[in-house]
Amino acid sequence: MEILQSLFGYIDSLTWGWSLIPILVVFGVFITIMSGFVQLEFFGRMFRVLSNKNQNTDPNAISAREALLVSVGGRVGGGNIAGVAVAITLGGPGAVFWMWCIALVGMATSLVECTLAQVYKRKDGADSFRGGPADYILRGLGANYKWLAIVYAICLLAAFGLGFVAFQGNTVAGAVQDSLGISRYVTGGLLAIVTGIVIFGGIKRIAKASDVIVPIMAVGYIALALGVIVLNFGEVPAVISRIVAGAFGFEEAIAGGMGAAIAQGLRRGLFSNEAGLGSAPNVAATALVRHPVSQGITQSFSVFIDTILICSCTAFIILLGDVYVPGAESIDGVVLTQQSLASHYGEWSRYALTAAVLLFAFSSIIYNVYLGENAMAAITGSKTAILVLRVAIIGIVFLGAAAPGATAVFFFSDPMMGVLALVNLVAILMLFPTCMRVVNDFRMQLKAGVDRPIFDPASFPDLDLDREAWDPARWK
Repeated sequence: MEILQSLFGYIDSLTWGWSLIPILVVFGVFITIMSGFVQLEFFGRMFRVLSNKNQNTDPNAISAREALLVSVGGRVGGGNIAGVAVAITLGGPGAVFWMWCIALVGMATSLVECTLAQVYKRKDGADSFRGGPADYILRGLGANYKWLAIVYAICLLAAFGLGFVAFQGNTVAGAVQDSLGISRYVTGGLLAIVTGIVIFGGIKRIAKASDVIVPIMAVGYIALALGVIVLNFGEVPAVISRIVAGAFGFEEAIAGGMGAAIAQGLRRGLFSNEAGLGSAPNVAATALVRHPVSQGITQSFSVFIDTILICSCTAFIILLGDVYVPGAESIDGVVLTQQSLASHYGEWSRYALTAAVLLFAFSSIIYNVYLGENAMAAITGSKTAILVLRVAIIGIVFLGAAAPGATAVFFFSDPMMGVLALVNLVAILMLFPTCMRVVNDFRMQLKAGVDRPIFDPASFPDLDLDREAWDPARWK
Protein backbone atom coordinates (compact mmCIF):
# COMPACT_ATOMS: atom_id res chain seq x y z
CA MET A 1 0.00 0.00 0.00
CA GLU A 2 2.82 2.40 0.83
CA ILE A 3 4.37 1.72 -2.58
CA LEU A 4 1.06 2.55 -4.29
CA GLN A 5 0.64 5.71 -2.25
CA SER A 6 4.16 6.79 -3.14
CA LEU A 7 3.51 6.07 -6.83
CA PHE A 8 0.28 8.04 -6.93
CA GLY A 9 1.87 10.81 -4.90
CA TYR A 10 4.57 11.05 -7.56
CA ILE A 11 1.93 11.18 -10.31
CA ASP A 12 0.10 13.88 -8.38
CA SER A 13 3.26 15.99 -8.08
CA LEU A 14 3.96 15.57 -11.81
CA THR A 15 0.46 16.72 -12.79
CA TRP A 16 -1.13 19.02 -10.22
CA GLY A 17 2.21 19.80 -8.58
CA TRP A 18 3.83 21.81 -11.35
CA SER A 19 2.75 20.97 -14.89
CA LEU A 20 -1.02 20.73 -15.28
CA ILE A 21 -2.18 24.16 -14.11
CA PRO A 22 0.27 26.11 -16.34
CA ILE A 23 -0.66 23.84 -19.26
CA LEU A 24 -4.39 24.40 -18.68
CA VAL A 25 -3.85 28.16 -18.49
CA VAL A 26 -1.61 28.36 -21.57
CA PHE A 27 -3.91 26.09 -23.54
CA GLY A 28 -6.98 28.10 -22.50
CA VAL A 29 -5.31 31.31 -23.68
CA PHE A 30 -4.26 29.58 -26.93
CA ILE A 31 -7.83 28.42 -27.65
CA THR A 32 -9.22 31.84 -26.78
CA ILE A 33 -6.90 33.62 -29.22
CA MET A 34 -6.97 31.06 -32.04
CA SER A 35 -10.77 30.79 -31.93
CA GLY A 36 -11.16 34.56 -32.11
CA PHE A 37 -12.40 34.88 -28.50
CA VAL A 38 -15.26 32.53 -29.24
CA GLN A 39 -16.60 32.69 -25.67
CA LEU A 40 -17.15 36.44 -26.03
CA GLU A 41 -18.49 36.14 -29.58
CA PHE A 42 -21.28 33.80 -28.46
CA PHE A 43 -21.77 35.15 -24.94
CA GLY A 44 -25.20 36.60 -25.72
CA ARG A 45 -26.40 33.24 -27.11
CA MET A 46 -25.53 31.46 -23.87
CA PHE A 47 -28.61 32.79 -22.14
CA ARG A 48 -30.92 31.39 -24.84
CA VAL A 49 -30.68 27.96 -23.21
CA LEU A 50 -32.76 29.27 -20.29
CA SER A 51 -35.77 29.76 -22.57
CA ASN A 52 -38.17 26.87 -23.20
CA LYS A 53 -38.66 27.85 -26.83
CA ASN A 54 -35.02 27.06 -27.58
CA GLN A 55 -35.23 23.46 -26.33
CA ASN A 56 -35.65 20.38 -28.51
CA THR A 57 -39.12 19.14 -29.36
CA ASP A 58 -38.57 15.54 -28.23
CA PRO A 59 -39.80 15.07 -24.63
CA ASN A 60 -38.00 11.71 -24.39
CA ALA A 61 -34.53 13.14 -25.11
CA ILE A 62 -32.16 15.16 -22.94
CA SER A 63 -32.52 18.86 -23.76
CA ALA A 64 -29.69 21.40 -23.89
CA ARG A 65 -30.92 22.95 -20.64
CA GLU A 66 -31.09 19.59 -18.84
CA ALA A 67 -27.53 18.80 -19.91
CA LEU A 68 -26.52 22.27 -18.68
CA LEU A 69 -28.10 21.70 -15.27
CA VAL A 70 -26.52 18.25 -14.86
CA SER A 71 -23.17 19.84 -15.70
CA VAL A 72 -23.69 22.79 -13.35
CA GLY A 73 -24.74 20.35 -10.64
CA GLY A 74 -21.45 18.53 -11.09
CA ARG A 75 -19.19 21.56 -11.34
CA VAL A 76 -20.80 23.34 -8.39
CA GLY A 77 -19.75 21.58 -5.20
CA GLY A 78 -17.67 21.97 -2.09
CA GLY A 79 -15.06 23.92 -4.05
CA ASN A 80 -17.51 26.77 -4.48
CA ILE A 81 -17.98 27.10 -0.72
CA ALA A 82 -14.87 25.68 0.93
CA GLY A 83 -12.43 26.02 -1.97
CA VAL A 84 -12.99 29.74 -2.49
CA ALA A 85 -12.54 30.34 1.25
CA VAL A 86 -9.23 28.44 1.15
CA ALA A 87 -8.11 30.45 -1.90
CA ILE A 88 -8.79 33.74 -0.11
CA THR A 89 -7.11 32.52 3.09
CA LEU A 90 -3.93 31.41 1.29
CA GLY A 91 -3.89 33.88 -1.59
CA GLY A 92 -5.70 36.92 -0.25
CA PRO A 93 -8.56 38.80 -1.96
CA GLY A 94 -6.49 38.99 -5.15
CA ALA A 95 -7.03 35.26 -5.70
CA VAL A 96 -10.64 36.07 -6.65
CA PHE A 97 -9.49 38.18 -9.61
CA TRP A 98 -7.37 35.35 -11.01
CA MET A 99 -10.26 32.96 -10.43
CA TRP A 100 -12.35 35.19 -12.70
CA CYS A 101 -9.57 35.25 -15.32
CA ILE A 102 -9.22 31.48 -15.47
CA ALA A 103 -13.00 31.20 -15.80
CA LEU A 104 -12.97 33.47 -18.86
CA VAL A 105 -10.33 31.42 -20.68
CA GLY A 106 -11.87 28.19 -19.35
CA MET A 107 -15.12 29.11 -21.08
CA ALA A 108 -13.35 28.77 -24.43
CA THR A 109 -11.74 25.45 -23.47
CA SER A 110 -15.08 24.06 -22.34
CA LEU A 111 -16.75 25.19 -25.56
CA VAL A 112 -14.17 23.29 -27.63
CA GLU A 113 -14.17 20.03 -25.65
CA CYS A 114 -17.97 19.92 -25.39
CA THR A 115 -18.43 20.73 -29.09
CA LEU A 116 -16.15 17.79 -29.93
CA ALA A 117 -18.15 15.55 -27.59
CA GLN A 118 -21.30 16.44 -29.51
CA VAL A 119 -19.67 15.95 -32.92
CA TYR A 120 -18.56 12.39 -32.14
CA LYS A 121 -21.49 11.27 -29.96
CA ARG A 122 -23.26 7.97 -30.67
CA LYS A 123 -26.89 6.91 -30.34
CA ASP A 124 -27.49 4.83 -27.22
CA GLY A 125 -31.08 3.71 -27.62
CA ALA A 126 -34.06 5.35 -29.26
CA ASP A 127 -33.85 8.74 -27.59
CA SER A 128 -30.46 8.95 -25.90
CA PHE A 129 -26.80 9.48 -26.75
CA ARG A 130 -23.40 8.74 -25.27
CA GLY A 131 -20.07 10.39 -25.90
CA GLY A 132 -17.16 12.26 -24.41
CA PRO A 133 -13.37 12.36 -24.66
CA ALA A 134 -13.07 8.56 -24.97
CA ASP A 135 -15.27 8.74 -28.09
CA TYR A 136 -13.64 11.76 -29.70
CA ILE A 137 -10.23 10.18 -29.10
CA LEU A 138 -11.32 6.90 -30.72
CA ARG A 139 -13.47 8.37 -33.53
CA GLY A 140 -11.52 11.56 -34.10
CA LEU A 141 -7.94 10.35 -33.79
CA GLY A 142 -8.52 6.81 -35.04
CA ALA A 143 -8.25 3.21 -33.88
CA ASN A 144 -4.50 3.58 -33.30
CA TYR A 145 -5.37 5.74 -30.29
CA LYS A 146 -7.78 3.28 -28.70
CA TRP A 147 -5.27 2.69 -25.91
CA LEU A 148 -5.38 6.41 -25.08
CA ALA A 149 -9.18 6.31 -24.92
CA ILE A 150 -8.99 3.37 -22.50
CA VAL A 151 -6.43 5.19 -20.32
CA TYR A 152 -8.77 8.18 -20.21
CA ALA A 153 -11.81 6.02 -19.35
CA ILE A 154 -9.99 4.18 -16.54
CA CYS A 155 -8.85 7.47 -15.00
CA LEU A 156 -12.38 8.90 -15.30
CA LEU A 157 -13.88 5.86 -13.59
CA ALA A 158 -11.31 5.87 -10.78
CA ALA A 159 -11.41 9.61 -10.07
CA PHE A 160 -15.03 10.64 -10.61
CA GLY A 161 -16.98 7.39 -10.61
CA LEU A 162 -15.42 6.02 -7.41
CA GLY A 163 -13.23 8.45 -5.48
CA PHE A 164 -15.15 11.70 -5.70
CA VAL A 165 -18.44 9.91 -5.00
CA ALA A 166 -17.01 8.81 -1.62
CA PHE A 167 -15.66 12.29 -0.88
CA GLN A 168 -19.00 13.97 -1.63
CA GLY A 169 -20.82 11.45 0.57
CA ASN A 170 -18.36 12.31 3.33
CA THR A 171 -19.04 16.04 2.83
CA VAL A 172 -22.80 15.55 3.18
CA ALA A 173 -22.56 13.38 6.29
CA GLY A 174 -20.03 15.69 7.94
CA ALA A 175 -22.13 18.79 7.33
CA VAL A 176 -25.29 17.14 8.72
CA GLN A 177 -23.49 15.78 11.78
CA ASP A 178 -21.82 19.10 12.59
CA SER A 179 -24.94 21.25 12.22
CA LEU A 180 -27.80 18.91 13.11
CA GLY A 181 -26.11 16.20 15.19
CA ILE A 182 -27.46 13.37 13.02
CA SER A 183 -25.39 10.19 12.92
CA ARG A 184 -23.23 9.60 9.86
CA TYR A 185 -24.77 6.12 9.52
CA VAL A 186 -28.28 7.55 9.25
CA THR A 187 -27.21 10.16 6.71
CA GLY A 188 -25.19 7.60 4.77
CA GLY A 189 -28.13 5.17 4.59
CA LEU A 190 -30.59 7.83 3.41
CA LEU A 191 -28.10 9.25 0.92
CA ALA A 192 -27.41 5.78 -0.52
CA ILE A 193 -31.15 5.08 -0.94
CA VAL A 194 -31.88 8.40 -2.67
CA THR A 195 -28.79 8.04 -4.87
CA GLY A 196 -29.91 4.54 -5.90
CA ILE A 197 -33.40 5.76 -6.81
CA VAL A 198 -31.95 8.45 -9.06
CA ILE A 199 -29.09 6.60 -10.74
CA PHE A 200 -31.05 3.45 -11.59
CA GLY A 201 -33.18 5.66 -13.81
CA GLY A 202 -30.15 6.40 -15.97
CA ILE A 203 -29.14 9.74 -17.42
CA LYS A 204 -32.76 10.76 -18.02
CA ARG A 205 -33.68 10.48 -14.34
CA ILE A 206 -30.40 12.16 -13.38
CA ALA A 207 -31.30 15.02 -15.73
CA LYS A 208 -34.81 15.30 -14.27
CA ALA A 209 -33.42 15.35 -10.72
CA SER A 210 -30.87 18.02 -11.68
CA ASP A 211 -33.63 20.05 -13.34
CA VAL A 212 -35.19 20.38 -9.86
CA ILE A 213 -32.17 20.44 -7.54
CA VAL A 214 -29.76 22.73 -9.40
CA PRO A 215 -32.04 25.78 -9.89
CA ILE A 216 -33.07 25.61 -6.22
CA MET A 217 -29.50 25.41 -4.94
CA ALA A 218 -28.05 27.97 -7.35
CA VAL A 219 -30.81 30.55 -7.04
CA GLY A 220 -30.99 30.09 -3.25
CA TYR A 221 -27.25 30.56 -2.76
CA ILE A 222 -27.11 33.55 -5.13
CA ALA A 223 -30.05 35.09 -3.23
CA LEU A 224 -28.13 34.76 0.06
CA ALA A 225 -25.11 36.46 -1.51
CA LEU A 226 -27.19 39.24 -3.08
CA GLY A 227 -28.71 39.87 0.33
CA VAL A 228 -25.20 40.25 1.78
CA ILE A 229 -24.28 42.67 -1.02
CA VAL A 230 -27.42 44.76 -0.42
CA LEU A 231 -26.79 44.87 3.35
CA ASN A 232 -23.22 46.04 2.74
CA PHE A 233 -23.68 47.90 -0.51
CA GLY A 234 -21.53 50.86 0.54
CA GLU A 235 -18.54 48.57 1.07
CA VAL A 236 -18.73 46.81 -2.29
CA PRO A 237 -16.44 49.28 -4.18
CA ALA A 238 -13.80 48.92 -1.46
CA VAL A 239 -13.96 45.11 -1.71
CA ILE A 240 -13.58 45.19 -5.50
CA SER A 241 -10.62 47.54 -5.05
CA ARG A 242 -9.02 45.07 -2.59
CA ILE A 243 -9.52 42.22 -5.07
CA VAL A 244 -7.82 44.13 -7.92
CA ALA A 245 -5.05 45.54 -5.70
CA GLY A 246 -4.31 42.12 -4.25
CA ALA A 247 -4.25 40.52 -7.71
CA PHE A 248 -1.37 42.77 -8.83
CA GLY A 249 0.52 42.92 -5.56
CA PHE A 250 -0.44 46.49 -4.67
CA GLU A 251 -1.88 45.27 -1.37
CA GLU A 252 0.17 42.65 0.47
CA ALA A 253 -2.66 40.79 2.20
CA ILE A 254 -0.72 37.57 2.76
CA ALA A 255 2.77 36.14 2.55
CA GLY A 256 3.67 35.53 -1.06
CA GLY A 257 1.72 38.52 -2.33
CA MET A 258 0.87 38.49 -6.03
CA GLY A 259 2.40 35.04 -6.62
CA ALA A 260 0.22 33.43 -3.96
CA ALA A 261 -2.86 35.23 -5.31
CA ILE A 262 -2.23 33.96 -8.85
CA ALA A 263 -1.44 30.40 -7.76
CA GLN A 264 -4.47 30.04 -5.49
CA GLY A 265 -6.89 31.79 -7.85
CA LEU A 266 -5.91 29.67 -10.85
CA ARG A 267 -5.83 26.42 -8.88
CA ARG A 268 -9.21 26.89 -7.18
CA GLY A 269 -10.82 28.19 -10.36
CA LEU A 270 -9.69 25.17 -12.38
CA PHE A 271 -10.67 22.71 -9.66
CA SER A 272 -14.10 24.30 -9.48
CA ASN A 273 -15.13 24.76 -13.11
CA GLU A 274 -13.32 21.65 -14.50
CA ALA A 275 -12.71 23.35 -17.87
CA GLY A 276 -10.30 21.20 -19.85
CA LEU A 277 -10.38 18.28 -17.41
CA GLY A 278 -12.55 16.19 -19.74
CA SER A 279 -15.41 15.54 -17.33
CA ALA A 280 -18.18 17.85 -18.56
CA PRO A 281 -18.02 16.63 -22.22
CA ASN A 282 -19.46 13.29 -21.07
CA VAL A 283 -22.67 15.06 -20.07
CA ALA A 284 -22.60 17.50 -22.99
CA ALA A 285 -22.79 14.58 -25.42
CA THR A 286 -26.16 13.42 -24.04
CA ALA A 287 -28.12 16.46 -25.27
CA LEU A 288 -30.27 16.50 -28.39
CA VAL A 289 -29.32 19.74 -30.15
CA ARG A 290 -29.41 21.11 -33.68
CA HIS A 291 -25.68 21.82 -33.88
CA PRO A 292 -22.66 20.69 -31.80
CA VAL A 293 -21.60 24.28 -31.16
CA SER A 294 -24.97 24.98 -29.52
CA GLN A 295 -24.08 22.62 -26.67
CA GLY A 296 -20.51 23.93 -26.62
CA ILE A 297 -21.91 27.40 -25.99
CA THR A 298 -24.22 26.02 -23.31
CA GLN A 299 -21.37 24.28 -21.48
CA SER A 300 -19.29 27.45 -21.70
CA PHE A 301 -22.18 29.11 -19.86
CA SER A 302 -21.86 26.40 -17.21
CA VAL A 303 -18.31 27.60 -16.44
CA PHE A 304 -19.63 31.16 -16.17
CA ILE A 305 -22.33 30.08 -13.70
CA ASP A 306 -19.92 28.02 -11.62
CA THR A 307 -17.06 30.49 -11.23
CA ILE A 308 -18.21 33.98 -12.16
CA LEU A 309 -21.52 33.64 -10.31
CA ILE A 310 -21.37 30.97 -7.57
CA CYS A 311 -17.69 31.33 -6.58
CA SER A 312 -18.06 35.12 -6.57
CA CYS A 313 -21.01 34.75 -4.20
CA THR A 314 -18.79 32.98 -1.68
CA ALA A 315 -16.03 35.57 -2.15
CA PHE A 316 -18.34 38.52 -1.42
CA ILE A 317 -19.91 36.75 1.56
CA ILE A 318 -16.42 36.40 3.06
CA LEU A 319 -14.88 39.73 2.05
CA LEU A 320 -17.89 41.82 3.07
CA GLY A 321 -17.87 40.22 6.53
CA ASP A 322 -15.59 40.80 9.50
CA VAL A 323 -14.51 37.19 10.14
CA TYR A 324 -11.76 37.02 7.53
CA VAL A 325 -8.55 38.72 8.69
CA PRO A 326 -5.71 38.87 6.12
CA GLY A 327 -2.64 37.01 7.28
CA ALA A 328 -4.35 35.57 10.35
CA GLU A 329 -4.26 31.89 11.28
CA SER A 330 -6.20 29.97 8.66
CA ILE A 331 -9.72 28.74 9.34
CA ASP A 332 -11.21 25.64 7.73
CA GLY A 333 -12.79 26.64 4.41
CA VAL A 334 -16.39 25.70 5.16
CA VAL A 335 -16.15 27.18 8.66
CA LEU A 336 -14.89 30.52 7.32
CA THR A 337 -17.79 30.76 4.88
CA GLN A 338 -20.23 29.62 7.56
CA GLN A 339 -19.00 32.14 10.13
CA SER A 340 -18.95 34.93 7.56
CA LEU A 341 -22.54 34.21 6.55
CA ALA A 342 -23.57 34.16 10.22
CA SER A 343 -21.93 37.56 10.74
CA HIS A 344 -24.32 38.99 8.15
CA TYR A 345 -27.57 37.17 8.90
CA GLY A 346 -27.22 35.53 12.31
CA GLU A 347 -26.94 31.92 13.43
CA TRP A 348 -29.90 30.67 11.37
CA SER A 349 -27.83 31.12 8.20
CA ARG A 350 -25.56 28.25 9.28
CA TYR A 351 -28.45 25.90 8.57
CA ALA A 352 -29.05 27.55 5.19
CA LEU A 353 -25.41 26.93 4.30
CA THR A 354 -25.70 23.33 5.46
CA ALA A 355 -28.67 22.90 3.11
CA ALA A 356 -26.62 24.41 0.29
CA VAL A 357 -23.74 22.02 0.99
CA LEU A 358 -26.17 19.09 0.96
CA LEU A 359 -27.66 20.05 -2.40
CA PHE A 360 -24.28 20.90 -3.93
CA ALA A 361 -22.80 17.58 -2.80
CA PHE A 362 -25.77 15.44 -3.86
CA SER A 363 -25.90 17.01 -7.32
CA SER A 364 -22.18 16.28 -7.63
CA ILE A 365 -22.71 12.65 -6.60
CA ILE A 366 -25.27 11.89 -9.30
CA TYR A 367 -23.13 13.73 -11.87
CA ASN A 368 -20.05 11.73 -10.87
CA VAL A 369 -22.02 8.48 -11.06
CA TYR A 370 -22.92 9.18 -14.67
CA LEU A 371 -19.28 9.93 -15.50
CA GLY A 372 -18.38 6.56 -13.99
CA GLU A 373 -21.07 4.84 -16.06
CA ASN A 374 -19.87 6.50 -19.24
CA ALA A 375 -16.32 5.42 -18.48
CA MET A 376 -17.47 1.84 -17.91
CA ALA A 377 -19.39 1.93 -21.20
CA ALA A 378 -16.23 3.04 -23.00
CA ILE A 379 -14.15 0.31 -21.36
CA THR A 380 -16.48 -2.68 -21.68
CA GLY A 381 -19.66 -1.65 -23.50
CA SER A 382 -21.51 -4.06 -21.19
CA LYS A 383 -24.89 -3.13 -19.70
CA THR A 384 -24.30 -5.71 -16.95
CA ALA A 385 -21.02 -4.04 -15.97
CA ILE A 386 -22.84 -0.71 -15.66
CA LEU A 387 -25.48 -2.27 -13.38
CA VAL A 388 -22.76 -3.80 -11.19
CA LEU A 389 -21.06 -0.40 -11.02
CA ARG A 390 -24.29 1.27 -9.88
CA VAL A 391 -24.65 -1.21 -7.03
CA ALA A 392 -20.99 -0.74 -6.05
CA ILE A 393 -21.36 3.05 -6.09
CA ILE A 394 -24.35 2.92 -3.72
CA GLY A 395 -22.12 1.01 -1.29
CA ILE A 396 -19.31 3.53 -1.76
CA VAL A 397 -21.68 6.42 -1.05
CA PHE A 398 -22.70 4.78 2.22
CA LEU A 399 -19.12 3.96 3.27
CA GLY A 400 -17.85 7.42 2.37
CA ALA A 401 -20.61 9.00 4.46
CA ALA A 402 -20.60 6.61 7.41
CA ALA A 403 -16.86 6.15 7.86
CA PRO A 404 -14.89 9.36 7.23
CA GLY A 405 -11.63 7.39 7.30
CA ALA A 406 -12.85 5.29 4.37
CA THR A 407 -12.20 8.15 1.94
CA ALA A 408 -8.45 7.63 2.52
CA VAL A 409 -8.79 4.48 0.38
CA PHE A 410 -9.42 6.71 -2.64
CA PHE A 411 -6.07 8.54 -2.43
CA PHE A 412 -5.65 7.90 -6.16
CA SER A 413 -8.51 10.23 -7.18
CA ASP A 414 -6.59 13.49 -7.65
CA PRO A 415 -3.63 11.86 -9.48
CA MET A 416 -6.03 10.03 -11.81
CA MET A 417 -7.88 13.30 -12.52
CA GLY A 418 -4.53 14.87 -13.38
CA VAL A 419 -3.73 12.11 -15.87
CA LEU A 420 -7.15 12.24 -17.53
CA ALA A 421 -6.84 16.02 -17.84
CA LEU A 422 -3.50 15.69 -19.63
CA VAL A 423 -4.92 13.01 -21.95
CA ASN A 424 -7.92 15.22 -22.72
CA LEU A 425 -5.77 18.26 -23.42
CA VAL A 426 -3.61 16.29 -25.87
CA ALA A 427 -6.75 15.07 -27.64
CA ILE A 428 -8.45 18.45 -27.99
CA LEU A 429 -5.17 20.02 -29.14
CA MET A 430 -4.94 17.42 -31.93
CA LEU A 431 -8.63 17.82 -32.78
CA PHE A 432 -8.71 21.63 -32.50
CA PRO A 433 -8.67 22.13 -36.33
CA THR A 434 -11.70 19.81 -36.62
CA CYS A 435 -13.52 21.76 -33.92
CA MET A 436 -12.82 25.06 -35.69
CA ARG A 437 -14.29 23.65 -38.91
CA VAL A 438 -17.50 22.93 -37.00
CA VAL A 439 -17.43 26.35 -35.30
CA ASN A 440 -16.94 28.07 -38.67
CA ASP A 441 -19.90 26.10 -40.08
CA PHE A 442 -21.99 27.51 -37.23
CA ARG A 443 -20.68 31.02 -37.91
CA MET A 444 -21.42 30.80 -41.63
CA GLN A 445 -25.02 29.78 -41.00
CA LEU A 446 -25.48 32.69 -38.61
CA LYS A 447 -24.06 35.11 -41.18
CA ALA A 448 -26.45 33.65 -43.75
CA GLY A 449 -29.35 34.62 -41.50
CA VAL A 450 -30.05 31.20 -39.96
CA ASP A 451 -31.10 31.92 -36.38
CA ARG A 452 -30.69 28.32 -35.20
CA PRO A 453 -28.01 26.56 -37.28
CA ILE A 454 -28.41 22.86 -38.13
CA PHE A 455 -25.49 20.44 -38.37
CA ASP A 456 -25.42 18.43 -41.60
CA PRO A 457 -22.99 15.46 -41.41
CA ALA A 458 -22.87 15.43 -45.23
CA SER A 459 -20.78 18.60 -45.01
CA PHE A 460 -18.09 16.64 -43.13
CA PRO A 461 -17.72 13.38 -45.10
CA ASP A 462 -14.18 12.79 -43.82
CA LEU A 463 -15.26 12.60 -40.16
CA ASP A 464 -16.32 9.37 -38.41
CA LEU A 465 -19.82 10.55 -37.45
CA ASP A 466 -22.92 8.69 -36.36
CA ARG A 467 -25.38 9.65 -39.09
CA GLU A 468 -28.33 8.53 -36.98
CA ALA A 469 -27.30 10.86 -34.18
CA TRP A 470 -27.07 13.72 -36.68
CA ASP A 471 -30.11 13.54 -38.90
CA PRO A 472 -30.82 17.08 -40.19
CA ALA A 473 -34.29 15.96 -41.33
CA ARG A 474 -35.30 15.86 -37.65
CA TRP A 475 -35.39 19.64 -37.57
CA LYS A 476 -37.15 20.29 -40.89
